[in-house]
Amino acid sequence: MAKAKRTTKFVCQACGYESPKWMGKCPNCNEWNQMVEALEPSKKSRSAFNHTGEVVKATPITQIASEEEARVETRMPELNRVLGGGVVPGSMVLVGGDPGIGKSTLLLQVSAQLTLTNKKVLYISGEESIKQTKLRAERLQVSGDNLYVYAETNLEAVQETIDFVKPDFVVIDSIQTVYHPDVTSAAGSVSQVRECTAALMRIAKMQNIAIFIVGHVTKEGAIAGPRLLEHMVDTVLYFEGERHHAYRILRAVKNRFGSTNEIGIFEMRDVGLVEVANPSEVFLEERLEGASGSTVVASMEGTRPVLVEIQALVSPTMFGNAKRMATGIDYNKVSLIMAVLEKRVGLMLQNQDAYLKAAGGVKLDEPAVDLAIAVSVASSYRDKPTKSTDCFIGELGLTGEIRRVARIEQRVQEAAKLGFKRIFIPKNNEGAWKIPKDVQVVGVETIGEALKKALPD
Repeated sequence: MAKAKRTTKFVCQACGYESPKWMGKCPNCNEWNQMVEALEPSKKSRSAFNHTGEVVKATPITQIASEEEARVETRMPELNRVLGGGVVPGSMVLVGGDPGIGKSTLLLQVSAQLTLTNKKVLYISGEESIKQTKLRAERLQVSGDNLYVYAETNLEAVQETIDFVKPDFVVIDSIQTVYHPDVTSAAGSVSQVRECTAALMRIAKMQNIAIFIVGHVTKEGAIAGPRLLEHMVDTVLYFEGERHHAYRILRAVKNRFGSTNEIGIFEMRDVGLVEVANPSEVFLEERLEGASGSTVVASMEGTRPVLVEIQALVSPTMFGNAKRMATGIDYNKVSLIMAVLEKRVGLMLQNQDAYLKAAGGVKLDEPAVDLAIAVSVASSYRDKPTKSTDCFIGELGLTGEIRRVARIEQRVQEAAKLGFKRIFIPKNNEGAWKIPKDVQVVGVETIGEALKKALPD
């Protein structure tokens, strides 16, 4: 009997778009030279996805028994917070970050901590030998009889090892190095990442094993491979930070079992990652008192308020077009706020270079930081410092109004805890909530009013 012919297709390595013919430019994501030839997998290699492996039928939602998901807590409260209270058995967690940021370090430390709860952990490395993993474990001072290390990239061998060891937790480092023998494309390609992730998801759900997978990131900072990878897993964590800073931020951008946009803050030391209990003190410890262009904002990161210093340097331009640079703050937000200051307050910023940064390597992307950015720019432009005990919270509108923000009471309490005495907030946020003792809350309606009170003549 003649063997069935397997057809070929072309898959975009950036977004996963499939086409029967090669194209220079992907019509879906508009990226150039990303189409790679791949063989269609045989029909027998495809299997339907089922969480339990049992025959199921449609059930009215009122007849489904609700059960509280049991969680396993690690010895890292910061990680537990980001995960929503601990690791959920049967879940799949994707951890992404730049090379050298500390993904493998974090997961090796967590693996050793989970063994202390009498659980088996299987650490599968596709990038290191077992001896190299052992050397790293000795440097981090982690060990345990229930921590198993295995170096393999063949997914079928990985599945056999999981069946043999019967672990409670599995770590895959990394998903881009694992390949499925039935898929002809190279490891790390769209097809391989998709098929391997689907197979690991079946293992997690059918055997109730929590699986952590490490994902490489592209130069733009997104997880390498198809966007489908993030949709398939239960939780997506991004490990952020600058190589030249000791502090790392673990951020949840997707979590089916907890809040998103939670963060955990760690410090990288020679013995691994150490938790930072009070991040606000860390971000403010080197603040220079009496310097113009420096303000403090109480930003919400998930359910946690964090105080961050915003610095601005405004100086006359030496060229025809003024230069704008921002680190840790959205560039478009800076341009918008400077336009409002020029139009509504009368600051002549069109011939001024502006450089802004959020100190400590943190990234601020919520609207409540607008007022602090505006005051820091005005402070640097006028070369007049704000009081060291002032804190600024509020969203800035295009007409110059200061708009209300969420969770104002938590922000004010965090600022008061660190010794701030005067806190500027939107007028509409004043209401029936308790103001901390010895703290003056100043409600402002417009950016002009805020500048008059913060930077008096």
